[in-house]
Amino acid sequence: MTALAPTAPRRLVLADRVFPRHLAISAIEIVAGAGLTALLAQLVIPLWPVPITGQTFAVLFVGATLGSVRGALAMGLYLVVGVLGAPIFAAGGSGSLIGSTSGGFVIGFVVAAFATGFLAERQWDRKVLRTFVAFAAGTVIMYAFGLPWLYAVLSTFDAATMTQYFGTTDVFAATIQGGLVPFLVGDTVKAILAAVLLPVTWKLLARRAPKPAAE
Repeated sequence: MTALAPTAPRRLVLADRVFPRHLAISAIEIVAGAGLTALLAQLVIPLWPVPITGQTFAVLFVGATLGSVRGALAMGLYLVVGVLGAPIFAAGGSGSLIGSTSGGFVIGFVVAAFATGFLAERQWDRKVLRTFVAFAAGTVIMYAFGLPWLYAVLSTFDAATMTQYFGTTDVFAATIQGGLVPFLVGDTVKAILAAVLLPVTWKLLARRAPKPAAE
């Protein structure tokens, strides 16, 4: 008689620790994740070509708390609703990402949330250092999508515009200057914040867990 293979344990994330796993609840969590991202996208320090916003923290936080699939779906919903015209991108922006200097970052949100959620499902959000690394990895993914996209858009600008805004006609230098350098400090702070917030939340939830009854 062949023994059945043991069922793989469910990989719990914070959302599963707080709410029961149910299709309807998951749908609400996905909408809430997209909504949080839309809300923090309105916290803007207006820079060009890419503004500083709170949405990148929301992306990684949603991924870590909902897990890979629900996190990615939340960011996919955010992307689709914004492209369809809802003013939920940074500073109330919306519409097609074609030609947008920050369009690649928005597309990268989906993959970054998935990756951060994937690590959270493997308990990377329960220790300070691992949480920091998980958020750093998600941030790198956003840059991996955002910077090439920004480079492609800036390549369409004429020399006079490049010189006016960046003081150079070197597209690569302008991409780094406009899409990377202004965000390094803020991204580090966000990762540190997450590295404190998420492990502490797990510890607080563990303390609230009911103790087994004495035999």
